[in-house]
Amino acid sequence: MRILIIEDESPIAKTISDFLNQHSYQTDIAENLKDGEYFISIRNYDLVLINSKLPDGDGISIITQIKSKHPRVPVIISSNKAKSEQEIEAFKAGADDFILKPFDLNVLIARIEARLRFWGSSIIEIEDLIINPDEEKITYKGKEIEVKGKPFEVLTHLARHRDQIVSKEQLLDAIWEEPELVTPNVIEVAINQIRQKMDKPLNISTVETVRRRGYRFCYPKQAEE
Repeated sequence: MRILIIEDESPIAKTISDFLNQHSYQTDIAENLKDGEYFISIRNYDLVLINSKLPDGDGISIITQIKSKHPRVPVIISSNKAKSEQEIEAFKAGADDFILKPFDLNVLIARIEARLRFWGSSIIEIEDLIINPDEEKITYKGKEIEVKGKPFEVLTHLARHRDQIVSKEQLLDAIWEEPELVTPNVIEVAINQIRQKMDKPLNISTVETVRRRGYRFCYPKQAEE
C-alpha cells in the first residue's frame, strides 16, 4: 500500500517514511503543496498524511483536490499547534483524522491502520465476489479462487479504485516496491493470470482493458457482454 507524506521538515518526513517502509508500506515524500499536487495527479494513494503548514501554503487546502479525485482515500492532517479552529477547519475540508506533533510513530501507524480499515482496506464485497486483502483470499459464491501474489494485489487495487481507470504506471507504483526496476509487461502477465484463473472458469469479467489508458474493475459485468 502506498502513502503520500506531504511534509516540509525533511528529518520528520524521512523518519516517518522509514518507519512506514519497515511496516511494509510504500511512501512518497512531497516537501510542499506544489509537489504534493503533482504526486496526487500521477499516482493513486491509499492514504495521505499532510502537515497543516507548508512553505507555499496551507496543507488543509489540498484536501479538496485529493477528495475530488479519490473520495475514498483517507487524509490525516498533522499540526504543531493545538488550535481547535484549525482542527475544525481540517475536518470541514474533508480530513479523516487530525494528529498533533510530536507524535509517537506507533500511535501514528495505529491511526493509519484504523483509517485504512474504515475506508475499505479490509474485505471488499461486491455481490457474490468477496476479496479479503488481509488473508489474501478470494471467494466467489462461497468457493475459494486461487489467485495469489501480484495478480491478487492488482485485482485488489483495481477493486478499491473501481470507479477509475488505472494505468499500468499507477499499478506499478502502487504495488511494486521498486517499480522502476520492472517493465509494464508484468501488469499484463498479472491481468492474464486473473482472467485465466478466475474470469474464464467462472464465466465472469472482473478487469477490462481500456485501450491506451489502462484497466478498470468491471465486475459484475458478465463475460459474454
